[in-house]
Amino acid sequence: MYVGIDIGGTKTLVTVLNPIGKIVEQFKFPTPSKYSNFLLELAHTIANFEHKDFKAAAVAVPSTIDRKHGLAVAFGNLPWKRVPLQADCETILHCPVVIENDANLAGLGEALVHPKSQTVLYITVSTGIGCGVIQDGIIAPVLADIEAGQMELPFHGKLTKWEHFASGKAIYEHFNKKAMDIHDEASWRYVVRNLAVGFFELMAIVQPDLIIIGGSVGTYFDRYEAYLHEELKKHEIPTVPLPKIVQAKHPEEAVIYGCYALIKQKFPHHAAAA
Repeated sequence: MYVGIDIGGTKTLVTVLNPIGKIVEQFKFPTPSKYSNFLLELAHTIANFEHKDFKAAAVAVPSTIDRKHGLAVAFGNLPWKRVPLQADCETILHCPVVIENDANLAGLGEALVHPKSQTVLYITVSTGIGCGVIQDGIIAPVLADIEAGQMELPFHGKLTKWEHFASGKAIYEHFNKKAMDIHDEASWRYVVRNLAVGFFELMAIVQPDLIIIGGSVGTYFDRYEAYLHEELKKHEIPTVPLPKIVQAKHPEEAVIYGCYALIKQKFPHHAAAA
């Protein structure tokens, strides 16, 4: 059995997956603001699972990562800093653990649904904005620490962080309603103009074959798909062609499926023995 853990700013999902990647147990708890309390909650959750014999685990974090030392360095929405997450999880789970950024893992989980695409750009638009770049079925090492939401882009005449004017939080602050409650064309065109600015910058950098949009705003992709394509088409140039853009297939489980895929890649011997 394997363990996939998705740590979010408000909640943490802990799952047990069988050797073929099917979730057989899961439990969700509010993410404590204190790291030590998080470890206690995780240990309690694992102790109450039916399955105990874990071969390997992957942990997704909304954080920059020191992969060499297994540290989660800086979180956007938690006060944890440079926490030894890999070692602490190995102590609790009694198996090898790999930690990775949550957007990268969501991208990996979604990219595997489209195996014919060589370069996949996954963009998640929720409270904030994140992205993952998957090349030939693995997280692209050179772009593994890209912080898409932190890009400074022109907005109302000045440079502004992308997620400050295009994220789900920004949408709510502008309209006083969530994306799920927006139905009119004018509002979605406003949202799309703000999204397109960042999309085009990322397209120029990554040159993807496919863009997958996830997150809470991605859930309503059918409402603004045509407007986004139209807006991006306005700025298309020969050196930056417009790729196919699709909605995430598994928005709720993408991170966990990415955890499973990363385990298989990082611990092939443990996977074979499972």
